[in-house]
Amino acid sequence: MRNVAARCLATARQGHQVAVVVSAMSGETNRLLKLASAIQEDPNDREVDVIVSTGEQVSVGLVALAIRAAGGKARSFLGHQCKIVTDSAFSRARIVSIESQPIKDALAAGEIAVIAGFQGVDERGSITTLGRGGSDTTGVAIAAALNADVCEIYTDVDGVYTTDPNLVPTARKIERISYEEMLELASLGAKVLQIRSVELGMKYGVRIHVRSSFSDQPGTWVVPEEAAMEKVIVSGVTVSKDEAKITVEDLPDVAGVAARLFAPLADANISVDMIVQNQAYDGTTDLTFTVPKGDRKRACEILKAKVPDLVGQAGDRIAFDDEICKVSVVGVGMRSHAGIAKTMFELLAKDSINIQLISTSEIKISCVIARKYAELAVQCLHEGFALSQPPSERPGV
Repeated sequence: MRNVAARCLATARQGHQVAVVVSAMSGETNRLLKLASAIQEDPNDREVDVIVSTGEQVSVGLVALAIRAAGGKARSFLGHQCKIVTDSAFSRARIVSIESQPIKDALAAGEIAVIAGFQGVDERGSITTLGRGGSDTTGVAIAAALNADVCEIYTDVDGVYTTDPNLVPTARKIERISYEEMLELASLGAKVLQIRSVELGMKYGVRIHVRSSFSDQPGTWVVPEEAAMEKVIVSGVTVSKDEAKITVEDLPDVAGVAARLFAPLADANISVDMIVQNQAYDGTTDLTFTVPKGDRKRACEILKAKVPDLVGQAGDRIAFDDEICKVSVVGVGMRSHAGIAKTMFELLAKDSINIQLISTSEIKISCVIARKYAELAVQCLHEGFALSQPPSERPGV
């Protein structure tokens, strides 16, 4: 925290106004969630948000004190003091608006504004939280509200890499990446930035600089797409192990079945990702889809309760698999280069990795595979697309 205070003061002495968003101390949110789960299992609850938001309250007070102890002026702000207004989806709230005038007043008075990340309030005044990594989202949202020159995200890595360096030691740091590529990487398992922070950055044109907390070296800039980016066919490989697969078998092959099946999941704020439908010759169809692993049990229960005529009273037409992962390649250059899918499938086949589901967009290809092959798949794709080499030296596909 003293290091954070020193960095804030150094930036202020360069003539900048500084607003800093802080998260809870390491392990604190998990500790608070564990306390709550000892009483009840469902984390999507108003009272759980009241509990876990206290981690950031401690942090902002301590950081503000550290800045003052180092000779600066600082004022702390909680979510309801800014005011960060969200919807009422507890544990995964979305920011609706920010009343930035209190922060502007503090900056005008020469103070460093220290703002609690991860939290807000809904229209009824209830404390809400933004989900894992929510402090990133708060940071970008505050930057947008203040029309800041840049939003610097400080983390334990020095930028965005072509893949997780813990899995592939030869992974390279990416100097500049488009919002769209970063959005795909964040949604596909890259943990450097939270997906909603990138969405906000893209929507409001906030330039994001991902940097290391432990050095002054430049990191990775997340910016609008540039012409040079299209020359890079694949920018990164990522894997998400927080996935579960659900299959509902022998559904009637008639109009409206998918809508009836997915509507109650949407109403329960369960995100459905990859969807594959297999039609049979006997007038039935199977639907297979993925959901976050933590929502799999609840999704199955909702389907059994809300659409029993489709899934059977005992739910005996529902099968699930928690031992899967999703491996993906991402790059804006895919728009103008053919053969990426072919190369990806050949690389996986070379290591005898079976593909269960496939999903594509203009700039990404995702495959669901058995979880035990997660690391092997990342390594073979990273090597196969030559991502360890500088972009200018990579061969075309």
